[in-house]
Amino acid sequence: MGAIPATMKVSNAMRYLVSFSWIALISICPLMGETQERNWNSPADKYKDAYVEFLDADCPIANDDISHFVYFARDRQRIRNHAFLEHDRFEGAQIMYSWRQLEKTEGIYDFSAIRSDISYLKSHDKRLFIQLQDVTFSSVNKPVPNFLLGPEYDGGIVPYLANGQTIGWITKRWNPTVQARFKALLDALGAEFDGEIEGINLQETAIDVSSQLDDTFAPAIYANAIEQNMRHLKAAFPTSTTMQYANFMPGEWLPWEDKGFLRGIYETGNEIGVGLGAPDLLFKRKAQLNHPITLMHEGEFTAPLGIAIQDGNYVGATGADAHFSNRNSTAPSTRSQVPLLHAFAEDFLKVSYMFWVDQKPYFEAQVLPCFER
Repeated sequence: MGAIPATMKVSNAMRYLVSFSWIALISICPLMGETQERNWNSPADKYKDAYVEFLDADCPIANDDISHFVYFARDRQRIRNHAFLEHDRFEGAQIMYSWRQLEKTEGIYDFSAIRSDISYLKSHDKRLFIQLQDVTFSSVNKPVPNFLLGPEYDGGIVPYLANGQTIGWITKRWNPTVQARFKALLDALGAEFDGEIEGINLQETAIDVSSQLDDTFAPAIYANAIEQNMRHLKAAFPTSTTMQYANFMPGEWLPWEDKGFLRGIYETGNEIGVGLGAPDLLFKRKAQLNHPITLMHEGEFTAPLGIAIQDGNYVGATGADAHFSNRNSTAPSTRSQVPLLHAFAEDFLKVSYMFWVDQKPYFEAQVLPCFER
């Protein structure tokens, strides 16, 4: 056999080199992928460990600049002879009043419950913070007066659905005729109580509605309606604190899908002097961390911020979680998170208001003893 041509030797050598390089590349690719995965920080995890620096928070909670209120939801009778009345760190009660309760007949208002609660709280040197309810989480309780259920208002409400079942009702905040009646309610409340109450907040922005459920609905239309309601609220209450609970918005999901809806509400509130807040202080849950908590922490606000510690929050859940269906459990099941909740709200969120739910047994067993008198 004759000698192998030099060109063939080079060709084979190159082929061998290329093959070896390709095998090596295939071998190290998984390692490169693992390294990149380890080094890549998801934007959704930006604040997942923010609470850690507050783990050493402890009782008693020192005097601060936060206005602390006790949240009673619709259980307004529970303020009578309640232990918070004798505690000077709590400035008053936050009570929910439904639109249906306040306007039984079109244009005819019944504010007697509010007047009674103001009077009782004032007798104990406490103040009232109103939460105006236009959404319910009960299939039985509708949030609006019966007249709003007629064709003039396009039915007024849509069902809150879960697994095909109605679990509550949502007022058509985006409907112009419904919104006009809501503005009239705000005007009437403001004329009666502005300056006499500590403040008033509108219910959370989070709703589960789509154009399939109501063909007049669109996320951008809804966002605009929320901002209009905030402007109406501020005009009706130029003196008392005003606040919009803004937690989630349909049509977007932060940080991946940012349409500017929730950010726009925070920007509008700060511009017009309407405070921003949210239900559920959950410092480990990504949904809350990436929506209201991020916007509160990263923004520079002149309008007041508020956060509500609601059912379940004392042990890191919400009232909607199945294992918290029994609101009044018999004993605290974990080490108190009250000092951590407070420290996170004060230092990370820099809130002006905290609303502590009167959930048994946590409020009296853990919250009241933790505050210095």
